[in-house]
Amino acid sequence: MSGHSKWHSIKHKKAATDAKRGKLFAKLIRSIEVAARDGGGDTDANPTLGTAVQKAKDASMPNETIQRAIKRGTGALDGAAYEEASYEGYAPGGVALYVEVLTDNRNRAAADVRSAFSKHGGSLGEPGSVAWKFEKKGVIIVPSGDEDEIFEAALEAGAEDVIGEESGFEVRTSPSDLAAVRAALEATGIGLDSAEVTMIPQTTTPVDKATAPKVLRLVESLEDLDDVQNVYADFDIPEDVLASLT
Repeated sequence: MSGHSKWHSIKHKKAATDAKRGKLFAKLIRSIEVAARDGGGDTDANPTLGTAVQKAKDASMPNETIQRAIKRGTGALDGAAYEEASYEGYAPGGVALYVEVLTDNRNRAAADVRSAFSKHGGSLGEPGSVAWKFEKKGVIIVPSGDEDEIFEAALEAGAEDVIGEESGFEVRTSPSDLAAVRAALEATGIGLDSAEVTMIPQTTTPVDKATAPKVLRLVESLEDLDDVQNVYADFDIPEDVLASLT
Protein backbone atom coordinates (compact mmCIF):
# COMPACT_ATOMS: atom_id res chain seq x y z
CA MET A 1 0.00 0.00 0.00
CA SER A 2 1.06 3.61 -0.27
CA GLY A 3 2.63 5.22 2.77
CA HIS A 4 -0.63 6.95 3.61
CA SER A 5 -2.83 3.86 3.19
CA LYS A 6 -0.41 1.80 5.26
CA TRP A 7 -0.85 4.29 8.08
CA HIS A 8 -4.48 3.19 8.51
CA SER A 9 -3.33 -0.35 9.31
CA ILE A 10 -0.60 0.84 11.65
CA LYS A 11 -3.01 3.09 13.55
CA HIS A 12 -5.39 0.16 13.98
CA LYS A 13 -2.64 -1.92 15.60
CA LYS A 14 -1.63 1.03 17.76
CA ALA A 15 -5.24 1.30 18.93
CA ALA A 16 -4.92 -2.08 20.66
CA THR A 17 -2.21 -0.63 22.88
CA ASP A 18 -4.19 2.55 23.45
CA ALA A 19 -7.20 0.47 24.52
CA LYS A 20 -5.16 -1.20 27.24
CA ARG A 21 -4.19 2.23 28.55
CA GLY A 22 -7.80 3.33 28.58
CA LYS A 23 -7.12 6.31 26.33
CA LEU A 24 -8.93 4.90 23.32
CA PHE A 25 -12.00 4.02 25.40
CA ALA A 26 -12.24 7.59 26.68
CA LYS A 27 -12.19 8.96 23.14
CA LEU A 28 -14.74 6.43 21.89
CA ILE A 29 -17.08 7.16 24.80
CA ARG A 30 -17.01 10.86 23.94
CA SER A 31 -17.86 10.18 20.31
CA ILE A 32 -20.79 7.95 21.34
CA GLU A 33 -22.13 10.58 23.74
CA VAL A 34 -21.99 13.36 21.16
CA ALA A 35 -23.50 11.21 18.42
CA ALA A 36 -26.39 10.22 20.73
CA ARG A 37 -26.87 13.83 21.80
CA ASP A 38 -27.04 15.08 18.21
CA GLY A 39 -29.05 12.29 16.59
CA GLY A 40 -30.76 10.26 19.31
CA GLY A 41 -29.95 6.95 20.95
CA ASP A 42 -31.25 4.57 18.26
CA THR A 43 -28.31 3.13 16.31
CA ASP A 44 -30.60 2.15 13.42
CA ALA A 45 -31.99 5.66 13.01
CA ASN A 46 -28.71 7.41 13.81
CA PRO A 47 -25.95 6.11 11.48
CA THR A 48 -23.30 8.30 13.14
CA LEU A 49 -24.07 6.64 16.46
CA GLY A 50 -24.13 3.24 14.80
CA THR A 51 -20.62 3.77 13.44
CA ALA A 52 -19.36 5.03 16.81
CA VAL A 53 -20.85 2.04 18.64
CA GLN A 54 -19.42 -0.42 16.12
CA LYS A 55 -15.97 1.14 16.50
CA ALA A 56 -16.28 0.77 20.28
CA LYS A 57 -17.27 -2.87 19.91
CA ASP A 58 -14.28 -3.44 17.61
CA ALA A 59 -12.10 -2.15 20.44
CA SER A 60 -13.76 -4.68 22.81
CA MET A 61 -15.55 -2.05 24.87
CA PRO A 62 -18.10 -3.69 27.23
CA ASN A 63 -21.72 -3.26 26.15
CA GLU A 64 -22.64 -1.77 29.54
CA THR A 65 -20.08 1.00 29.00
CA ILE A 66 -21.51 1.70 25.53
CA GLN A 67 -25.08 1.87 26.84
CA ARG A 68 -24.11 4.26 29.64
CA ALA A 69 -22.43 6.53 27.10
CA ILE A 70 -25.59 6.53 24.96
CA LYS A 71 -27.72 7.37 27.99
CA ARG A 72 -25.42 10.25 28.95
CA GLY A 73 -25.68 11.54 25.40
CA THR A 74 -29.48 11.44 25.36
CA GLY A 75 -29.70 12.99 28.83
CA ALA A 76 -30.95 9.88 30.61
CA LEU A 77 -27.82 10.07 32.76
CA ASP A 78 -25.77 13.09 33.82
CA GLY A 79 -22.62 13.74 31.82
CA ALA A 80 -20.21 16.41 30.64
CA ALA A 81 -21.28 18.79 27.87
CA TYR A 82 -18.83 18.22 25.02
CA GLU A 83 -18.51 20.53 22.05
CA GLU A 84 -16.86 19.91 18.70
CA ALA A 85 -13.99 21.94 17.31
CA SER A 86 -11.39 21.55 14.60
CA TYR A 87 -7.89 22.91 14.08
CA GLU A 88 -5.85 23.08 10.91
CA GLY A 89 -2.16 23.49 10.32
CA TYR A 90 1.07 22.13 8.96
CA ALA A 91 3.67 19.66 10.16
CA PRO A 92 7.34 19.83 9.12
CA GLY A 93 7.78 19.32 5.39
CA GLY A 94 4.56 21.14 4.56
CA VAL A 95 2.32 18.20 5.57
CA ALA A 96 -1.29 19.32 6.08
CA LEU A 97 -2.96 18.32 9.36
CA TYR A 98 -6.66 18.45 10.21
CA VAL A 99 -7.42 17.91 13.92
CA GLU A 100 -10.88 17.05 15.29
CA VAL A 101 -11.63 17.77 18.94
CA LEU A 102 -14.39 16.92 21.40
CA THR A 103 -13.94 18.91 24.60
CA ASP A 104 -15.67 20.25 27.68
CA ASN A 105 -13.13 23.09 27.83
CA ARG A 106 -12.44 24.79 24.50
CA ASN A 107 -9.70 27.05 25.92
CA ARG A 108 -7.77 24.07 27.29
CA ALA A 109 -8.09 22.15 24.04
CA ALA A 110 -6.91 25.11 21.95
CA ALA A 111 -3.91 25.68 24.23
CA ASP A 112 -2.92 22.00 24.15
CA VAL A 113 -3.18 21.77 20.36
CA ARG A 114 -1.23 24.99 19.89
CA SER A 115 1.49 23.75 22.25
CA ALA A 116 1.85 20.45 20.38
CA PHE A 117 2.23 22.21 17.04
CA SER A 118 4.80 24.61 18.46
CA LYS A 119 6.81 21.97 20.32
CA HIS A 120 7.17 19.72 17.28
CA GLY A 121 8.00 22.23 14.58
CA GLY A 122 4.52 22.67 13.15
CA SER A 123 2.38 25.74 12.62
CA LEU A 124 -1.33 26.35 13.13
CA GLY A 125 -3.26 27.74 10.19
CA GLU A 126 -6.47 29.67 9.76
CA PRO A 127 -9.84 27.84 9.57
CA GLY A 128 -10.22 26.46 6.06
CA SER A 129 -6.51 26.55 5.30
CA VAL A 130 -6.22 22.77 4.85
CA ALA A 131 -9.76 21.36 5.21
CA TRP A 132 -10.26 21.62 1.45
CA LYS A 133 -7.48 19.07 0.96
CA PHE A 134 -9.52 16.30 2.62
CA GLU A 135 -12.70 14.39 1.75
CA LYS A 136 -14.82 12.41 4.21
CA LYS A 137 -15.00 8.72 3.29
CA GLY A 138 -15.69 5.35 4.81
CA VAL A 139 -12.52 3.23 4.81
CA ILE A 140 -12.34 -0.51 5.42
CA ILE A 141 -8.96 -2.22 5.71
CA VAL A 142 -8.89 -5.86 4.59
CA PRO A 143 -5.50 -7.44 5.42
CA SER A 144 -5.82 -10.40 3.04
CA GLY A 145 -8.24 -12.52 1.03
CA ASP A 146 -9.32 -13.49 -2.45
CA GLU A 147 -9.10 -10.41 -4.64
CA ASP A 148 -12.10 -11.25 -6.84
CA GLU A 149 -14.28 -12.07 -3.84
CA ILE A 150 -13.38 -8.83 -2.06
CA PHE A 151 -13.95 -6.70 -5.15
CA GLU A 152 -17.29 -8.36 -5.94
CA ALA A 153 -18.69 -8.21 -2.40
CA ALA A 154 -17.56 -4.62 -1.82
CA LEU A 155 -18.69 -3.14 -5.12
CA GLU A 156 -22.05 -4.93 -5.12
CA ALA A 157 -22.72 -3.51 -1.65
CA GLY A 158 -22.06 0.03 -2.86
CA ALA A 159 -18.33 0.61 -2.35
CA GLU A 160 -16.85 3.39 -4.45
CA ASP A 161 -13.40 1.88 -4.87
CA VAL A 162 -11.21 -1.04 -3.84
CA ILE A 163 -7.47 -0.40 -3.78
CA GLY A 164 -5.47 -3.61 -3.87
CA GLU A 165 -1.78 -3.79 -2.97
CA GLU A 166 0.64 -6.48 -1.80
CA SER A 167 -0.13 -5.67 1.85
CA GLY A 168 -3.91 -6.00 1.53
CA PHE A 169 -6.91 -4.01 0.37
CA GLU A 170 -8.42 -0.64 1.18
CA VAL A 171 -12.14 -0.39 0.48
CA ARG A 172 -13.54 3.12 0.17
CA THR A 173 -17.22 4.05 0.52
CA SER A 174 -19.40 7.07 1.07
CA PRO A 175 -19.80 7.61 4.85
CA SER A 176 -23.47 6.55 4.66
CA ASP A 177 -22.60 3.25 2.95
CA LEU A 178 -19.85 2.16 5.34
CA ALA A 179 -22.06 -0.06 7.52
CA ALA A 180 -23.68 -1.83 4.55
CA VAL A 181 -20.36 -2.54 2.83
CA ARG A 182 -18.82 -3.75 6.07
CA ALA A 183 -21.76 -6.11 6.64
CA ALA A 184 -21.49 -7.46 3.09
CA LEU A 185 -17.80 -8.22 3.49
CA GLU A 186 -18.30 -9.87 6.87
CA ALA A 187 -21.19 -11.94 5.50
CA THR A 188 -18.79 -13.58 3.05
CA GLY A 189 -16.36 -14.43 5.87
CA ILE A 190 -13.81 -11.81 4.85
CA GLY A 191 -11.75 -10.65 7.84
CA LEU A 192 -11.37 -6.92 8.47
CA ASP A 193 -8.67 -4.95 10.25
CA SER A 194 -10.79 -1.83 10.69
CA ALA A 195 -13.79 0.09 9.37
CA GLU A 196 -14.29 3.78 10.04
CA VAL A 197 -15.36 7.11 8.65
CA THR A 198 -12.22 9.14 8.07
CA MET A 199 -10.84 12.07 6.09
CA ILE A 200 -8.90 11.07 2.98
CA PRO A 201 -6.41 13.52 1.44
CA GLN A 202 -7.22 14.22 -2.20
CA THR A 203 -3.50 14.57 -2.90
CA THR A 204 -0.51 13.64 -0.73
CA THR A 205 2.71 15.36 0.28
CA PRO A 206 5.88 13.25 -0.15
CA VAL A 207 7.98 13.06 3.00
CA ASP A 208 11.62 11.99 3.07
CA LYS A 209 13.42 9.85 5.63
CA ALA A 210 14.81 12.83 7.55
CA THR A 211 11.46 14.60 7.90
CA ALA A 212 9.24 11.56 8.57
CA PRO A 213 10.12 11.19 12.30
CA LYS A 214 9.30 14.87 12.90
CA VAL A 215 5.91 14.52 11.20
CA LEU A 216 4.96 11.38 13.12
CA ARG A 217 6.07 12.87 16.45
CA LEU A 218 3.69 15.79 15.93
CA VAL A 219 0.84 13.52 14.81
CA GLU A 220 1.29 11.21 17.81
CA SER A 221 1.64 14.14 20.21
CA LEU A 222 -1.70 15.49 19.00
CA GLU A 223 -3.36 12.05 19.15
CA ASP A 224 -2.23 11.64 22.75
CA LEU A 225 -4.15 14.74 23.86
CA ASP A 226 -7.31 13.80 25.76
CA ASP A 227 -9.49 16.27 23.86
CA VAL A 228 -8.31 15.22 20.39
CA GLN A 229 -10.48 12.61 18.66
CA ASN A 230 -8.81 12.34 15.27
CA VAL A 231 -5.77 13.65 13.41
CA TYR A 232 -5.79 13.49 9.62
CA ALA A 233 -2.66 14.09 7.55
CA ASP A 234 -1.79 14.19 3.86
CA PHE A 235 1.71 12.72 4.18
CA ASP A 236 3.05 9.97 1.95
CA ILE A 237 5.97 8.32 3.72
CA PRO A 238 7.77 5.47 1.90
CA GLU A 239 6.65 2.10 3.29
CA ASP A 240 10.15 1.02 4.36
CA VAL A 241 10.65 4.29 6.25
CA LEU A 242 7.21 4.04 7.86
CA ALA A 243 7.89 0.46 8.96
CA SER A 244 11.24 1.38 10.52
CA LEU A 245 9.65 4.21 12.51
CA THR A 246 6.57 2.37 13.80
